[in-house]
Parts: sequence; structure tokens; C-alpha cells
Amino acid sequence: MRVVQDQPTRRGGRRRALAAGLLAAALTLTAACTSGGDDKSSGWRDGDGNAAPPPKAAVTIVEPAADVKDVPASTGITFTAKESQETTVELKDSSGEAVEGTLAADGGSWLPSGALEYGETYTATVTATGDDGRPATATSTFTTMAKPAKQVRISSFLGDGQVVGVGMPLIVKFGRAIPEDHRDDLQRRMTVTATPAQEGIWHWVSPTEVRYRPKEFWKANSTVSYRIQAGGLPLGDGWYGRSDLSVDVKIGPSLVMTVDNRTKRMTVAKDGNVVKTIPVSLGKKSTPSSSGTMVVIEKLRKTVFDTLEELGPEDGYRTKIDYAQRLTWGGEFIHAAPWSEGQQGTVNVSHGCVNVSMANGAWLFANTRIGDPITVKGTERRLQNGNGWTDWNMSWEEYVKGSALPYEPPAAEGADPDVTPTP
Repeated sequence: MRVVQDQPTRRGGRRRALAAGLLAAALTLTAACTSGGDDKSSGWRDGDGNAAPPPKAAVTIVEPAADVKDVPASTGITFTAKESQETTVELKDSSGEAVEGTLAADGGSWLPSGALEYGETYTATVTATGDDGRPATATSTFTTMAKPAKQVRISSFLGDGQVVGVGMPLIVKFGRAIPEDHRDDLQRRMTVTATPAQEGIWHWVSPTEVRYRPKEFWKANSTVSYRIQAGGLPLGDGWYGRSDLSVDVKIGPSLVMTVDNRTKRMTVAKDGNVVKTIPVSLGKKSTPSSSGTMVVIEKLRKTVFDTLEELGPEDGYRTKIDYAQRLTWGGEFIHAAPWSEGQQGTVNVSHGCVNVSMANGAWLFANTRIGDPITVKGTERRLQNGNGWTDWNMSWEEYVKGSALPYEPPAAEGADPDVTPTP
């Protein structure tokens, strides 16, 4: 079955035209090489081989059923269509205004572009056309529920138009914990579109937070759009999504930092080429730096590190800091440390941060973005997942396990989506 929204799939039309031309050529050749007779090898035939009319298309709307009330505003149209070459879906409100939407990849459902209005009556019409050219139509008129009192707020860490680093995860938070048995429904309404296309998946960090990362770092200078169609969606215990959420961001140039404790050096690669090598001093043995892959969480041109309350007057300190870039929630930063410039490149003396000179700190601060990745190697402590945006500290296989839906690898490049691969 081929399903379209407004017009026949052009690829399918060309394919049918080509098939018809080949069939005509084959019949002409047969007529020239035989003495005639009744050819029963083509066209629709019954069980006895006699000519028969093509089967008629049939269509049924499964949900929402006709005359149902209190339908969630997030509802889509689910239907079954048999012997259909073309299927169209139309949804109109009580004033006859058409609602925009798209057919799902499963070919048996249609989703509005946004949440429907509360307390409104809609009529869905699904039309299926068979080989005989005759349409079969099903309709369903339903009424959406009143606006619910309990609504879950949905927010994005990133805003429209923001430019971020190649390691930046997409971060979506919910104002209330989403029960496990509702996360799959929600995740089906969460889409990411990258240009150029890149493989990736959502990962539930907690009941209130879900993130998305590609399999590899984002491609430099990509554009990324993500959409959470949760408006009116049931989210458990009588709660519903407050609204839909759409965000468009841009990925900047690729800037990747790598720190090797053995050499006490940071290498900075931009778009795959090493552009700078920087001497560093990492955490001393009593306060080692974390080994693992992190990303820049925030940038502070000037700040104050104050650990007096946490560590006490003997071990604590209060120090003014320049060019600070946070890597972990536990307090590890890249920052300028003029007091350790004599040890940078030779000895670790910090409290766990990546110390660099004032000049190198200024250069890094001017060239990095939120989401730029840094990998630290060879220290006495491993980075704990969750201590920062540690999405890249997990293997792809580990990351996939955090999805509420089974992982489906993308189709091979150049594969025809109309053709089912042979097992």
C-alpha cells in the first residue's frame, strides 16, 4: 500500500508508467511470436483463471471513533486501508477550516502539525483509491476534551538561533516526572531533523529530563531542528502536556580539545586540524582531574571560586578566576591560572581543574562555544556519568539503552524506501 497526503507519490507514478510500458512491449513481442490464443497471464483473474475486476479499495478509521467525546487534543487519525494505491487524509474543524498535518511513516496514521483546540468538534475524512480508480471513503466526527487543569510544562535548554559546539546534546526538561509507561508515547512525538542528516537517538537521563545526541559528534555547521508535539498529550495520572515545543539551532565549526596527562598538553583541533598545543596543569594526586569526555557547560569571563564553606578555612580557598569554562557540576573547569604557569606542562598542582596560562585561557575563551567537547586522558579518577553533560562519556550502545523506544538504524544511503529489503 502506498500512502500520500495530497497527491500520488511521483516515484510510484513513474514506476507504474514504466511497468505499463514494459508490459505493453512484452505483449507486442508475444503477439509477433505466437499464433494467438487467449492469454490469461495478465490482468486480474479469479481462481479459475478467468478475467475479473480489480479488487475494490476499502478504508476504516480506527481512532478516533465516530461521535466520541473528550478526545485528547494530541490525537492523531489512525486508519486501515486495503487495496489502496493512494490514501489521503483531511481533518476539518466545525467551521470547515482544514487542519495541517502529515502522514506517519507507518502508512496507517496521520498527525496534526500541532495540538488541536480544546472543546472543538472535528471531522476526519480518509479516502483510499484502488486500482479501479474508484475511491473508498471513511469519516469520523469527534469532539476534543475541555482544557485540563493539570498540565506539564515542557522546556528546552537551547533557544532558537543559538550556535553551539559539535558535542552539544539537545536537552528537554519536563515540569513533572513522566511515568515510564508514558515515555514511549511521548518519544514518538519527539522528532529531530538535521541538515545534513545524522543518526541519533533520545536518552532519558531522569524521569524529568531527556537528551538527544547523534552517534558521532554533530557535523560542523549543521542545522538542527527539534520538535516535541506534547500539547494535550496524556502524560499519566490525569496530567497532559501543556504545549508543543519547537527549537532551531545551528552547530558551529568543529572544535575538539584533548588533554593528555602523560604529556601535560592540550591539543586543540579545528575542523580536524590541530591548530594549537597548550601546556596544562591538571589536578594533583589528592584532587585529581576526571578522565573522560565532557563538554563546555558554561563560560564565565570573570568569576570567584569559593570553597571556604565547603572545605573549611584550612583546605578551602576564595580566588578570583579569569576565562572559566565549566566542565562538571562537581567544579572542574578549564581556566586561566597565572599562579601555576611555571608548572604548566610539567607538574599537576590544581584542585582538579585544567589550568592554562592567561594568554591561552583568553585564546580558548574566544574560540570555544557551549557544547564544545574535551576529552581528558590518563588521570587517577574516572569521570562519573551525570557529573556534567556526560552524554559522550557513554558508548553508543550504552546511550541507546536510555531510549524508551527500540533503536531502528536508518536505511542505507541510496536505498529505495518503497522497496522492502530481502532478509
